[in-house]
Amino acid sequence: MSNVYDVANQLKQAIAESEDFTTLKTLHEQINQDEIAKKMLDNFRQLQLDLQSKQMSGEQITEEEVQKAQQQFELVQQHELISKLMEAEQRLSVVIGDVNKIITEPLEEIYGNPDEQQNN
Repeated sequence: MSNVYDVANQLKQAIAESEDFTTLKTLHEQINQDEIAKKMLDNFRQLQLDLQSKQMSGEQITEEEVQKAQQQFELVQQHELISKLMEAEQRLSVVIGDVNKIITEPLEEIYGNPDEQQNN
């Protein structure tokens, strides 16, 4: 049987060479070269981080903050490059989620599926 770390490195290489990753990387590079798109995306991501941080510290997010976040999201979605980047991020996220599910299957045999346990 192969060494787990060798297989993990092969998986890393497969992800890095995948179409989903190369598309994401290309779009990211294009956004970094577009000053307006980069600033829009940076502002949106900072707003997301601020709201997540506030939530994690137990603070209530105001309706005004929710509306501001929604407006920012709608604004960045209108920018073609940013919209494509977000779609590419979502596709890669699905792949990584699927891979995570596959590699944790042996643990589920021992401990069960945490998602199924929460629903019981």
